[in-house]
Amino acid sequence: MAQDDIAEAAVTVLLSPEEHAGATYDLTGPEALTLDEVAATLTRATGRTITYRPETAEEAYASRAVYDAPAWQVEAWVSTYLAIATGELEGVSGDVPALTGHPATSLEELLARRSMGAGE
Repeated sequence: MAQDDIAEAAVTVLLSPEEHAGATYDLTGPEALTLDEVAATLTRATGRTITYRPETAEEAYASRAVYDAPAWQVEAWVSTYLAIATGELEGVSGDVPALTGHPATSLEELLARRSMGAGE
């Protein structure tokens, strides 16, 4: 999910709060990607081979332990990773286009935008 899309959706709501009173929005990107698909997209964007290697929960905790982060943060990282890996976060909503008037930004578009701005 692109931060620009989140910000633009928030501005829409903040400019007309009465129209959105009590509403809940599910802001997502335009497609659900597997972690293998994310790796392939990153490979295309960077020109470097990037691969995804599935981890067990134990491996996930161990690989994140090196960051010396607080336990709650490690738990959040691992639970998010596991939810993505098991497909629990596959839902895609139309809320970003409905709020902003344009399609949500894809990962590929976001990476292209970032690489174009990298030299600035």
